[in-house]
Amino acid sequence: MSSPLPTVERNILVFATWAILGFLGVGLFLEGLTRDSVTLSSLGVTSIVLAFVAHIVINGVFETGFTPGEAALGIGAYGLLGFVFVIGAAIGETTKADFYSGLVFFGVLVVGFLAYLFTRHGLRGAFSRFHVKPASLGEGV
Repeated sequence: MSSPLPTVERNILVFATWAILGFLGVGLFLEGLTRDSVTLSSLGVTSIVLAFVAHIVINGVFETGFTPGEAALGIGAYGLLGFVFVIGAAIGETTKADFYSGLVFFGVLVVGFLAYLFTRHGLRGAFSRFHVKPASLGEGV
């Protein structure tokens, strides 16, 4: 029976990484939105990307992938933030700097997500993670 200690250590490292780099990034990003500074917002995005890269390194050290809960949280947060960004842009409450900051944020997250999938699973494997061929497809319907 394997020891739960590596799992606990991994979880603590992931939590500490996101608590430091992730919250710093969110703070810088929000401060950039408040001051209408794309540069400050971009520093926040950089910090969030560093947290994501550190999370991948931690997964590599412990020879694991993202847990289903981590994946659900990441995809859910991305969807909610994207929805809020689109609604804010549609209502017209965003400044030009806020709009560009949002585009940088979501663009970098999409590129990072795709880069992770392609490097982790390869092109064919990344496609196969989302496209599952039904068993009945081979039969005449």
